[in-house]
Formats: sequence, C-alpha cells, structure tokens
Amino acid sequence: MTSDVVTGELRLDGHGLVLREWDDGDLTAMVGLFDDPEVAYWTPLISPFDLEAARVYLKRARERRAAGQRVQLAITVDGLEPMGEVLLMRSGTGLEVAEIGYSVGVAYRGRGLASRAVRVMTGFALGTVGIGRLLLEIEAGNAASAAVARAAGYHLTDAPPIPAEEKGRTLSLQTWEYAP
Repeated sequence: MTSDVVTGELRLDGHGLVLREWDDGDLTAMVGLFDDPEVAYWTPLISPFDLEAARVYLKRARERRAAGQRVQLAITVDGLEPMGEVLLMRSGTGLEVAEIGYSVGVAYRGRGLASRAVRVMTGFALGTVGIGRLLLEIEAGNAASAAVARAAGYHLTDAPPIPAEEKGRTLSLQTWEYAP
C-alpha cells in the first residue's frame, strides 16, 4: 500500500455496503463474528476468539495498516454494525501483487456480503491503491469461499496448489485471480 492510503480514516462505499475501519467499540462485535467454529477452521484466526483476542487483533490491524502492509475493514451496510471483515494484504514488495481475504459472521451469511465486499475492495485496490494483480488463496474444499470468488469476478488459476500448515492442519491453497 502507499502511504497516502495508509493515513487518515478509510471508508469505502459500494454495492450496498459501507466498509469502514474497526474501532474500539467493535471489540464485542468482533468476538461475535470471529468466535465461530467455521471461522476457526477456515481462517488463521485464533480460537476461542475472546475480548483479549479482539484487542490484540485490532492492535495488530492498526500496526499493519500504519506499516503499509494491510487494510482491514469491517463490512457493514450502514457504517454501523459490523457483519464481517474484508482485508487487502500485500503479497510482496511494491504494488505488483496483493491478496484479499474475507470473513462474514454466521448470522449474516447468505446475503452476498462477502462477494460484494470483495468487489468493493477489488475496485479500491486496482483503482485507488494501484495494485497490479489481485489474488485470493482459498483452501481446496471451501465451497462457500470459492462461490464468493466466482461471484466477485475471480477465476481459479492453473497455478499448483500452495501447501501450508495452519493450527496443526495441512492445507492446500488454490490461487484465484481477478479477471475483469
């Protein structure tokens, strides 16, 4: 990310959503969104995700944004109640490649929030930040996340799966790329 994107409050509107920065008043909502067995299984977030985990998560999100590494935004429809998160992460040096990640709370799934949030973040990354290539890394078998990727305009690439290990589980991450 560039320094001008990192400074100041960030709020993105589009596709019926308002993506905004997390604030200290969101800690309890973060617990409600992220302390979920599916979130624990499919994401690197710690489990259980309690208030202390939320405080640490918010602190790290702010540090990463200040360092120009990541932008993590709450998914809302009105700028108020968080329903999930979408994030933009640099994958290497410069602005050549970045990844988008997302999670939606169990009470808000099935509304198209994730795919709409990914579309908004994709537009921001390409248009405002100037990212050259956008990727999603989705674990093989995560049908819900693959559906989000397709709905947001991403396609599965021919790249070999990326082996990884998270929380003692061996993962096989498939690469999806934005194709306008």
